[in-house]
Amino acid sequence: MPKPTTQFVCSQCGYTSPKWLGRCPDCGTFNTMVEEAVAPALPAKNRTARPALSRPIPLSKVEKENYSRVSSGISELDVVLGGGIVKGSLVLVGGDPGVGKSTLLTQVAAHLGKSHKVLYLSAEESCSQVKLRCDRLGLDSDNLLLLNETCIENAEEHFYDAEYVIVDSIQAVYTETLTSSAGSVGQVRECAGKLMRIAKSRGITFFIIGHVTKEGSLAGPKVLEHIMDAVLYFEGERTESCYKILRAVKNRFGSVQEVGVFEMTGEGLAAVTDYSTLFLSDSRGIAAGAVVTPSETGNRCMMVEIQTLMAKTAYGLPRRMSLGVDLNRLIVLVAVLEKRCGIPLGNQDIYLNAMGGIKLGEPSSELAICAALASAEKGIPVEKYTAVFGEVGLTGEVRGVNVADKRVNECLKRGFKRVILPAKNMKACEKFRDKIELVPVSYVTQMIKEIF
Repeated sequence: MPKPTTQFVCSQCGYTSPKWLGRCPDCGTFNTMVEEAVAPALPAKNRTARPALSRPIPLSKVEKENYSRVSSGISELDVVLGGGIVKGSLVLVGGDPGVGKSTLLTQVAAHLGKSHKVLYLSAEESCSQVKLRCDRLGLDSDNLLLLNETCIENAEEHFYDAEYVIVDSIQAVYTETLTSSAGSVGQVRECAGKLMRIAKSRGITFFIIGHVTKEGSLAGPKVLEHIMDAVLYFEGERTESCYKILRAVKNRFGSVQEVGVFEMTGEGLAAVTDYSTLFLSDSRGIAAGAVVTPSETGNRCMMVEIQTLMAKTAYGLPRRMSLGVDLNRLIVLVAVLEKRCGIPLGNQDIYLNAMGGIKLGEPSSELAICAALASAEKGIPVEKYTAVFGEVGLTGEVRGVNVADKRVNECLKRGFKRVILPAKNMKACEKFRDKIELVPVSYVTQMIKEIF
């Protein structure tokens, strides 16, 4: 039987070459030739005589499979995964080196090892180094097996004895079918494909760690997202803050809007359930430009503070910068305030920040952004226990948002006394009128008058 061969394919235009080239002859781009394995073609007589291995099944005859979930031992991780770990799934945990991915999955492995067989494939660290980390975290389990191996073929035979496998990391393992070095696009893609076939055929759950670096972004988790069941990104600064945010980018068994918050301690990562210390500051109500909005993230509602700073520009073109909010959305809202509300912002540098590193992707935060901008321009602080939410149109109207009653309920639980909300959502929030002050508005100008 002929042996499989390899070829180099340009990731930009698809040009193929039998050897590696620094510059693609077809499109002219540099460093885009990626090695891929090519299976030899079978003879024509074998292709015609080969029986079909699978046949199409009518939808009505497909048996429904109930996915059972297992707790990971960390409440915030279970929430991001959609309620727990699904058996036979592939979970990719990506993030910058040193952010805490290995620490998180070591804690998960130790918890699962109490009642399940868990294999920790450490391709970057020796078994003694993993043992030191477990001792530092106070973890111990007889069902947690450690394996130091970089060749995926040598480690494959040990996968079948485990129920859960953690691969640390996908950039450090390689397959013998390719000649390129570990961490290249071809190696990462081929190794992940092997793990996917094992997971779906044997029902083994894989947790795969992937590093996101500036140099290896093409060989990072982005080339693996299409075959993964869940893709989680671990975000946070290694030195500036002890808080880390775990964000779901893709999840076939749950919502992609979920966010988990962790705190790095001496005993490892601890789940944070009280977000008031992370997303809210003590200076709100004192300094101008700070407004609180209830943000819906998956099945939970978080109170997030939006801060704005303005300074007179020293150049002809004012600067706009935002953290946690889409820059294009900020530019549109600035134009709405100038045109519809008569607030002059054309000579001001504007800096916008969502506290705690959270990302506000839903449109319900637009009214709060307008309130923060108006507060910063007038120099008048917004009352400390006032919350604002609503979507803003280009005509200056305030549009309704979803789950408005849940947002008002969260404001009530957090001790807020006043909520400015869209008039279209007032009917759904009438039940809270006796407990908290509700201020319905239909236009941005009405919101500004109510606040100031």
